[in-house]
Amino acid sequence: MSAGLPYRLLADVVLTLHVCIVAFVVGGLLVTIAGNVLGWRWVNTLGFRLAHLAAIVIVAAQAWLGATCPLTSLEMWLRARALGPTYDGSFLEHWLQRLLYYDAPSWVFTLAYSLFGLLVAATWWHFPPNTGRKDNPG
Repeated sequence: MSAGLPYRLLADVVLTLHVCIVAFVVGGLLVTIAGNVLGWRWVNTLGFRLAHLAAIVIVAAQAWLGATCPLTSLEMWLRARALGPTYDGSFLEHWLQRLLYYDAPSWVFTLAYSLFGLLVAATWWHFPPNTGRKDNPG
């Protein structure tokens, strides 16, 4: 067994978690909109909506502050400890560049995260979460 194997496996676990979080951020917005159109009540539970809002706020704040995602940093540290390949930039930048073969400056991603965050905020206004209170207590 290679000495770097545990680090490589842990890096893969962090990468998998990162992919799940990205899927939650992107898919959460799509599910919120589709669920409201289709009448799915669970998409407006306060816990789901707060978790989704918090996730995109963290992503957008990191972009505005020029901070690298901690999951990206942890994954790269683990891969370096495993003596494996690493990459520069953020997780999303790396995989979007590989997927689209397009190199974009960091401000493009900051703008995209910010616009996505505004779209999430708009869903709070258009499809407000269920807080458990009645709006018309009559």
